[in-house]
Amino acid sequence: MENMYQNIFDTHAHYDDEAFMEDQDTVLSGLKDKGVTGVVTCGVDLLSSANVLKLTKKYDILYGALGYHPEKADEERKGDLELIGELLESEEKAVAVGEIGLDYYYEDGAPKETQIDLFQRQIALGNDLDIPVIVHDREAHEDTMKILKDMKPKGVVHCFSGSYEMAKEIIKLGMYIGVGGVVTFKNARKTVEVVEQMPLEFLVLETDAPYLAPTPFRGKRNDSSYIAYVAERIAEIRGMDPQEILNITAENAKRLYNL
Repeated sequence: MENMYQNIFDTHAHYDDEAFMEDQDTVLSGLKDKGVTGVVTCGVDLLSSANVLKLTKKYDILYGALGYHPEKADEERKGDLELIGELLESEEKAVAVGEIGLDYYYEDGAPKETQIDLFQRQIALGNDLDIPVIVHDREAHEDTMKILKDMKPKGVVHCFSGSYEMAKEIIKLGMYIGVGGVVTFKNARKTVEVVEQMPLEFLVLETDAPYLAPTPFRGKRNDSSYIAYVAERIAEIRGMDPQEILNITAENAKRLYNL
């Protein structure tokens, strides 16, 4: 698969993750040769956001999103968001507030009220700075939609897991739908339906690396080059050429992140 495709833009990864600690430089410096032209790597808290910025300074194809993930909502300290706001304003390669959102999957996760409050404050930050937000929504469709409709941010719902009806609501708000490895899984009926019917100008591709590697690598460590497999599956669903899917979604990604 190497070098078969060009213009791969990964709108969502986590390259500061421990899974890349051993060979981070090898992986990141090798992406260009595999046709990857852009990657947005996302912070999950203040420290991770700082690490993300360090990476963006080292690799020209990397951009950063800074923010607090809902799973870390309990760990936010006073002044953290102000600091993230200052970094977003001053750092040229910081392009979005993310990864932010709601995650009701874990019973012992941060209380819903804490998550909702943090989510709303981070959307407000994005709106103030006029930059997009990267939204995580896991088992929290109803509250996520309510907040998005109320606050109307620019941005993307990443690793989209909702129905086509929900996708239509998100697109109506002018937001993008992020699709990754899940679309290649056997049980991905809902995602396939969304990809089949949605207007392509609102679709962006992502890995969520190191997680959610596409078939045939399911369960292994993911990286941005594997988006080629996602593009092939989407091309199959839409009756198109994979490179055409990559070109359209790369343009969409640049529009989403004002690049």
